[in-house]
This record gives sequence, structure tokens and C-alpha cells, in this order.
Amino acid sequence: MFHHVKELQFNARVTAPDPRFASILLEQFGGANGELKAAMQYFVQAYSCRRPYPDKYDMLMDIATEELSHLEIVGATITMLLDGVNGELKDAAESEDIMSMTKGNAPKEEVIHEALRFNPQFSVLSGGGPLLTDSQGVPFQGSFVNANGDLTVDLRSNIAAESRAKILYEYLMKFTDDPYVKETLGFLMTREIAHFKMFQAALDTIEPNFPPGILQGDPRFINAYFNMSNGVEIRGPWNSGETTVGGESWKYIADPIEHVRQTKGELDMGIADTNMTKDLIEEKNLELSRQRSEEVNSMSPKGPMQWSEYPQTEITAPMNVDPS
Repeated sequence: MFHHVKELQFNARVTAPDPRFASILLEQFGGANGELKAAMQYFVQAYSCRRPYPDKYDMLMDIATEELSHLEIVGATITMLLDGVNGELKDAAESEDIMSMTKGNAPKEEVIHEALRFNPQFSVLSGGGPLLTDSQGVPFQGSFVNANGDLTVDLRSNIAAESRAKILYEYLMKFTDDPYVKETLGFLMTREIAHFKMFQAALDTIEPNFPPGILQGDPRFINAYFNMSNGVEIRGPWNSGETTVGGESWKYIADPIEHVRQTKGELDMGIADTNMTKDLIEEKNLELSRQRSEEVNSMSPKGPMQWSEYPQTEITAPMNVDPS
């Protein structure tokens, strides 16, 4: 159950209308890295972890709900940036006597012209508010949402999503001189950093969490680095020395073409420098499969189920229906 609180989480303000920046800001309203995408992504992800990870379910639902409040802040800012423009646009065809509006030294005609030039849909469709599109008018779509049903995968997707949203707010701040708008964008950007930290902390509580999923990978290829470009060989911690995860050694393949020929298309590839044998990997695959299965099955009631109790005093998995 959602309950709308009329006050914004952060008091959005603008100095004056700016339809050009309103159009750009749509990227965070209906765009692929915007607030609606984040809210829907975390909301959808939460369902599959209610049984095995009720604590992570609670976190995902909390952050999804906060993202909806951020969507409200962005929408309110866009609406204020368009204030007065749409009403005048509806009159523009009949009235030559449009009064000036304060936007630096720009007359209202210029402001209206900019509104039409940058996003005509504001005048034709929106009625003065935001649309569920990005800054180019591309509609929001469900394919923006990433939810794989494996919490370690989903949390990594969320860390990446928060990173993209954070840098997008940085870029947006370069396109406005309005101190109030920058203040709002700064708040939203900072909350992306906070969410990044939350998702990273949640991922760290799941052990093991690498590699994502259950299967460990083939030891012949897991530490191999293929030099797929000519010229000077570039070496770094991604292809030399000890691997950053697992503490094993990279195998640098300087000439991939010759390597593929000699190994008959990798079929005769020797084991790279790894502590993992095929038998040990199979053992780990089975062990992790049992662990993940137990995490789900142990929280699964038998027979008819209900999602909530009333009142809901704690976050739990779906429970058996009380026959009374």
C-alpha cells in the first residue's frame, strides 16, 4: 500500500521558467537512466527475493519508493520550469501582444520559441507538465528495467544504474545556471551515491556472491586474457599478476590467433593458473545450487499462502493462510 505525502522529500525551487532546460531534464523523468526506471527496477526485483532475503526485499521496496519521490521532485521542477509558457502558447496564434516575462533579458516570444523548438510536445500534449519520455521525446519503456531473479546480479545492475544516474545529474548541472535548480539536482545526485552504498553493502552480506549466479565457470578460461589488438602490449592488473578476485594468476595470451590454432579452437586449452579443478568446480556448483535452493525452499510455506499479515509487524516471506 502506498500513501502519498503532499510535501516533497526535497523542496524543489526554480528562479524562473526555462523550457530549454525542462526539455533536457526529461531525461531523468522518462529516460533510460531516470527516476521512473529506477523505481520500477527495484520494485520488480523485490518480488523474487521476498522469500530468501526478506531484509533485501524491505531495502528494495524502500529505495523504489524513494525513487518515486525523486520522480515527483523532477516532475515538479519541470512543471515550474514550464510555468506560464503553455498558456501563452495556446494564445500565440491569436495574440501578437504577448507581455514580456523575466528570463534574463529574453522576451517572452523567445522563451515560447525555445519551448517549441526544443520540445513541441510540451505545448501540444503535456498541458504544462512533464511527459513520460526522455529529452528526445522517446517514450519510456519497460525494457529499461533490469531484473534477473538472482539477487547478486540484480544488485550489481543497481550499482551500475545508480552510477549512471549520478553522472547524468552531474552533466545536467552544467546546462543550467539556476542556483535553485542546481540545489535540487545536487540533492538528487547525492541520493544516487547513498543508494550505491546501500546496494554495495547489501551485496557484501551475500556469501558467496562471485561469480554472479551459481555456476563457477570453466577453469581453462576463467583467468585467460586474450590480447585482441596489435601494437604495443598494454599490461595492468586486469591481465597480469594476481587476479583481483580469487587471488589466482592471469594467463596472458599474446598471440590469440596462434593460440587458437595450436589448441584446436580451445579444445586442447590447458588449465590456467588456478586452484580450481573441474571436480572442485562441479562440487562448488552443486554446493551453491543446494544453498540457493535451500534459501528459497526453507521460506516457502505449504498450501494456500498470503502475502501479508494485518498489521504487518515484520518483513517475512509469504505465509500460510490462517484457516480461521
